[in-house]
Amino acid sequence: MLETNLATAVSAKHAAVVAMAFAALFALGACSDSTAKKITGPGVEQVAESAADKADDVDEDDIDDDEVDGKHVYEQVEFLGNPLVSEVTIEKANHDQYNRTQPYNSAVFGPQSLAFINAFRGSQPEVANTLGAVLYPDMLIVESSRNPATSGWLSWALANGWGGRNLSDDVVDAGLSAIFGKIITATGAYCDNFTLPLCTDNVPANDKAFSSTFPYLASPTL
Repeated sequence: MLETNLATAVSAKHAAVVAMAFAALFALGACSDSTAKKITGPGVEQVAESAADKADDVDEDDIDDDEVDGKHVYEQVEFLGNPLVSEVTIEKANHDQYNRTQPYNSAVFGPQSLAFINAFRGSQPEVANTLGAVLYPDMLIVESSRNPATSGWLSWALANGWGGRNLSDDVVDAGLSAIFGKIITATGAYCDNFTLPLCTDNVPANDKAFSSTFPYLASPTL
């Protein structure tokens, strides 16, 4: 279930409903994308060759002392792709294990996410099926061939958009509304989208304006 794309995870009717809902959510007017996508990355050999090529070009004066022996080991302590996957749908006891996993580890953690969603929307399997198909593998996806003006969380899958995540995206409200609200189906919803009691964190906007220069984040509160 988790290895299929959106087109095979939900029926054509549900795909159209979801696409229209997220099109409104992200102010996008495009229809749902039914083209199968396969996410690929460089092979191990390619990565090794690239690293070797770069190593040949490095000036020895630029190498830190702790990197000379090539035995420096880094430990992964946190992993976050799509917002709310770990914080909301993964069992609390497994958070540390999840933080040390890789995006494609769907078989281990995907069922936990589906179980959480189905605990509330078990009578509407299209909710878990849709979210399971777009949230795993757990990474932010950008379809660079599309219009950047259509960027937005999950817009790549549900609104034929560019994808990624904008600083202004209210991902908490969007995620809660997808699970508990009417974004995917109104049947069995606990609340209207982006409203209390369960479809919002009740934080309507950032407390500071974003910067107009890179990295565009608002200044910290000290």
